[in-house]
Amino acid sequence: MTATSVTSASTQPDTRLPLAALAVMASTIFIVIMTETMPAGLLPQIAGGIGVSVGAAGQLVSAYAIGTVLAAIPAIVMTRGVRRKPLLVIGLSGFLVANTVTALAPDLAVALVVRFIAGAFSGLLWGMLAGYAMRIAAPERAGRALAIAMSGTPVALAAGTPLGTWLGSVAGWRWTFAAMSVLIALVAVAALAIVPDVPGQEAHTRLPFAAVLRLPGVATILAVVFVWMLAHNLMYAYIAPYLQQSHLHLRPDVALVVFGIAAIGGIWVTGALVDRMMRRLVLAGVSLFIVAGVLLLATQGSTPLAILAIVLWGVAFGGSATQLQTATGDAAGENADAAIALVTTAFNLAIFAAGAVGGILVDGVGARSLPVAMIVLAAVALVAVGFGRHAAFRSPR
Repeated sequence: MTATSVTSASTQPDTRLPLAALAVMASTIFIVIMTETMPAGLLPQIAGGIGVSVGAAGQLVSAYAIGTVLAAIPAIVMTRGVRRKPLLVIGLSGFLVANTVTALAPDLAVALVVRFIAGAFSGLLWGMLAGYAMRIAAPERAGRALAIAMSGTPVALAAGTPLGTWLGSVAGWRWTFAAMSVLIALVAVAALAIVPDVPGQEAHTRLPFAAVLRLPGVATILAVVFVWMLAHNLMYAYIAPYLQQSHLHLRPDVALVVFGIAAIGGIWVTGALVDRMMRRLVLAGVSLFIVAGVLLLATQGSTPLAILAIVLWGVAFGGSATQLQTATGDAAGENADAAIALVTTAFNLAIFAAGAVGGILVDGVGARSLPVAMIVLAAVALVAVGFGRHAAFRSPR
């Protein structure tokens, strides 16, 4: 009996999460987000250091985003059959080189080129990490594994970017990028030592991107990604003029730290529930955006009310990436990496659109119109989620 019991137990599938490997992936996401956002907090120092205007230095952010948009789909097309672990290390190596060269850049032209290259590697990593994280976990834990891997985003927003800005103000902006290079090297070594490898997608299962887009639910999810993230980025990118024009006694950096901490809570809730009630989480997250927008619209100079709105907004946003990517993986199946590359493109197009539309709203109508846009766009996303109940955002998984 004992031998039989032992044999039976030994054949049970291992459903434990590979926490160390997922921590490395979360650190990778942290690096991606930090590399993207660091220049925003260091623009005056960068501009002074390379002898350009603040506006010109701001193009370092744009160059990164353009690289991500242009590279995400081609990068996945070229690497769908490549084993995932070497690809992860290659992506980290690209960030290592880009951040190191940025730290040493003699002028704006060199910095723009390497920022574009960093954005291209970002497109590669965003396109493959979600599927990778889900594949190294048991199927019933895939959503939770993705939530852990995606936790690098709110941690970077809540702590990493403010810390990078502080380091740049104390030691100089070049040292901030140099410190990132050291961190990237450590994470790359950990990836080699800890993260298990999985094969790329077999050739006979690879659908063309046009066919992936036609898979049931994928187009609906992409529409929700664009509209929901447009609602978010309109408010996030222009939070400073909103706080100023609303006469709130709340500094933008404090508001963003509150947002980031709340986002960590959101991703924790998502990690606990996404494998059992993904659809409800998406509906709750989009609905919270509407509530937060209403509160921001009704602040009338009330700082406590604004903080409550920012907390709700952060909680809703914190789990959104995990929810959207999990839904995409469910809808696309073996072609998840290709579909998530489309999600990455939609996400970054929303960032572009938010910059343009937000600028028009702030300059033409005023920053207090931003919560109205947030409410309307979130309501559109909510309707899209409702219509997608049969093919997209299916729950339970």
